[in-house]
Amino acid sequence: MQLPLIVQDYGRRRRAWRSLGLLGQYSVMLLILAVMLFPFFWLLASSLKTPADLGALPPIWWPAHPAFSSYQTVFEVIPFGRAIVNSLIVTVCSTTGILVTSIMAGYVFAKHDFRGKRIIFICVLTTMMVPQFVMLIPLYRMMVALHLDNSYPGLILPNLANGFGIFLMRQFIAGIPDELLEAARLDGASEWTLLWRVVVPLLRPAAAALILFAFVFQWNNFLWPLSIVYSPEMSTVVLSLNGLRTYTSSVAFTNIVMAGTVIGILPSVLLTLWAQRYFIEGISLTGIKG
Repeated sequence: MQLPLIVQDYGRRRRAWRSLGLLGQYSVMLLILAVMLFPFFWLLASSLKTPADLGALPPIWWPAHPAFSSYQTVFEVIPFGRAIVNSLIVTVCSTTGILVTSIMAGYVFAKHDFRGKRIIFICVLTTMMVPQFVMLIPLYRMMVALHLDNSYPGLILPNLANGFGIFLMRQFIAGIPDELLEAARLDGASEWTLLWRVVVPLLRPAAAALILFAFVFQWNNFLWPLSIVYSPEMSTVVLSLNGLRTYTSSVAFTNIVMAGTVIGILPSVLLTLWAQRYFIEGISLTGIKG
């Protein structure tokens, strides 16, 4: 008669331990999330503080009366509006170029056989291991020789292809069944139609992941614009934020630097929130395909 009671007691204890384990997991996850988000919280809070709040001891976590004047000051002390437009033009064009070239090259490497294919693909992968500053001087001399320095083409052309993007697309396209492509060929589809009408619609997770990677990298790119741009009219957001360094010598102007940084990271944050589900799906599928 006591066996059912023992079984029920064991079941209750098991559920209690399971609930306790879930509580511990969620607690650890929340702690990690708080540690990761704290710099962004402090960045936003500092941008809304007055000079008096910035120098207060003990530190003020959140200003009682948020001041948005620092955001207006950013546009007054540097040509930040023009810098945002420049960064959008360069980043959108570069990201589009990377997406198109990666899809086309990835399709060729995944679904076509030709002499030297393996060697060429290894060369493409090798470019991922070369640091950016190694190619800085050759690219700079090339752009200067073509009279493309301090211009949009000079900022965009060296970033129209990417070894990682080609590798990512090749991994995804390799997982598309060959029978699907053969059926489209039998219906009279050309290779160009096959690529853009059959293959590309199936690449939404990979395309979203690549767009996210490329956009964030190009938006935050500092070394190449610093090398090729020498006029304020062509400065990108990152270069303009670098111009705010003169205000970091005093705590009173830290809110201006923080405000510029908040504006600078906003496009990347919004794009990350939009592409989050596609990004996670793309990364997981890349590891199991190929």
